[in-house]
Amino acid sequence: MATINPNFAKLPGNYLFADIARQVEEYAAAHPGDELIRLGIGDVTRPIAPAVTAAMHAAVDEMAQAASFHGYGPYEGYEFLRRAIQRYDYAARGVEIGLDEIFVSDGAKSDTANLGELFGSDNVVAVCDPVYPVYVDSNALAGRLGEYAGGTWERLVYVPCTADNGFVAEPPREHADMVYLCFPNNPTGVAATREQLAGWVAYARAHDAVIVYDSAYEAYISSGAPHSIFEIDGAAECAIECRSFSKTAGFTGTRLGYTVIPKALKRGGTSLNELWRRRAATKSNGVAYVVQRGGAAVYTPEGCEQTQATIAYYMNNARVIREGLQAAGLAVYGGVDAPYLWVAVPGAAPSWEFFRTLLHEAKVVTTPGVGFGPGGEGYIRLTAFGTAEATAEAVERIRAIL
Repeated sequence: MATINPNFAKLPGNYLFADIARQVEEYAAAHPGDELIRLGIGDVTRPIAPAVTAAMHAAVDEMAQAASFHGYGPYEGYEFLRRAIQRYDYAARGVEIGLDEIFVSDGAKSDTANLGELFGSDNVVAVCDPVYPVYVDSNALAGRLGEYAGGTWERLVYVPCTADNGFVAEPPREHADMVYLCFPNNPTGVAATREQLAGWVAYARAHDAVIVYDSAYEAYISSGAPHSIFEIDGAAECAIECRSFSKTAGFTGTRLGYTVIPKALKRGGTSLNELWRRRAATKSNGVAYVVQRGGAAVYTPEGCEQTQATIAYYMNNARVIREGLQAAGLAVYGGVDAPYLWVAVPGAAPSWEFFRTLLHEAKVVTTPGVGFGPGGEGYIRLTAFGTAEATAEAVERIRAIL
């Protein structure tokens, strides 16, 4: 008889955003005349840049001709895209990354979840708290976290991100073998300084740990914080970096990202770069040629200008939310280096309760902070990915019920 992975049964209910979607659908069905404003799930609303779609149209035309048709591509991604990544995302910042250290994929979510396959099930995992749920759930499914009880996993090292430490966690005193960091952070919207990242690199080197660094929102940084973990000396020997075109260039529905694994990163004498390459050859046939052509166009002068204009649009939304809710007396964090706002719930009410209050009374969809871990209780997350008009209306609705 086929048996089921028992770790699925340990997961606490639905995936966070699926649970939000269910509650929103139930409300919408019961109140068909209400116009909801969705600032919960971090999906973009602006279209892909014209320079990017033009490149994708041209690539589709190539696929229609025998002389320019493309079948299976390289497992690690087409060289034209990897060279653009190498030049503009790394060399331009003084970071040396080899072409054979870049692996194109369908997004950072997939890679941050799948990287766990490189590691043994007995590894100790550390995450910031609150944290993007994928890091935790994927390790729970791999059997690394033990049992779930009382809102926490027994073998997971929670590193607190609080208002007291500016929502940037300090390395723990406990030992960890795998460390997940996300900066600018999802959900708190806060970026880490060079000094703070250097502390994490020092911790990883001292503990022989590996950092999985999710920098999906690096394009939004405006404070001068590092855009890459590899800007920190010694990171190439202890870190993996995942990036995404989803929020940078609107590829949430198109799917494109990449992961950088330096050849210098080895554990137990084994190259993680070679392991990931072997996994890619086994489990993937890569990202579509048309999509990769679109990704390369993001780095052209026109593509860069157009995507930066979209990022500025979203960050203006973030400013509207931040200033509007602060004027209403709420404590608001983030929204400077990332398109997320982390808002303290008034009166210390449970975050799911405030989520439902905003849904039913203001008709605004948010994300309850506790869904990102126990440290998120007492907060909600709002995204700046709506339209400017809807964002301004949402702020007014929230202020009205307060």
